[in-house]
Amino acid sequence: MNVTVFGGAQPQPGTPAYQEAHLLGKLLAEAEHTVLTGGYIGTMEAVSRGAAEAGGHVIGVTCEEIENWRNIGANAWVREERRKKTLIERLQSLIYDCDAAIALPGGPGTLTEISLMWNLMIVESLPRRPLVLVGDGWQSVFDQFFHSFSTYMPRNPEQALWFAEDVETAVKMLESNILSSPLGT
Repeated sequence: MNVTVFGGAQPQPGTPAYQEAHLLGKLLAEAEHTVLTGGYIGTMEAVSRGAAEAGGHVIGVTCEEIENWRNIGANAWVREERRKKTLIERLQSLIYDCDAAIALPGGPGTLTEISLMWNLMIVESLPRRPLVLVGDGWQSVFDQFFHSFSTYMPRNPEQALWFAEDVETAVKMLESNILSSPLGT
């Protein structure tokens, strides 16, 4: 499968968040999946590095708008760069070019990626595919969201989301097709 990984740009080498992202890339490559990331630093770099070091194919989806905002290029572990002009085109590629997506902890950009992909599946603009959110932070955010805004949502919107405690569980979910039931952990 082509698996997109969303996550924050802040994690630095040696931190637990970076190490977890590195492990995710390694596990995905060992399972013979192609990894797609935003192609830059932090989580994107760690996942790319883990996958490349394990012999996997790494696609980095980069864009001019990010590089104009932050003087940066694709990380050293990207094997195939798919360059886009705008951030919206970049997001579109990361979402539409994958068979599944895994979201690690992150900030506003990661939340945007999750929300966009989730909404596209809800309105059936994007065929349903696994969208696995890793960590108790995402579980808490969405539990609160479902509780506070339930009257604004279509019926059963949570059916398009799955939650995993850690990266090992997320990969096992993809591998064992546990995704037949929503909100699995």
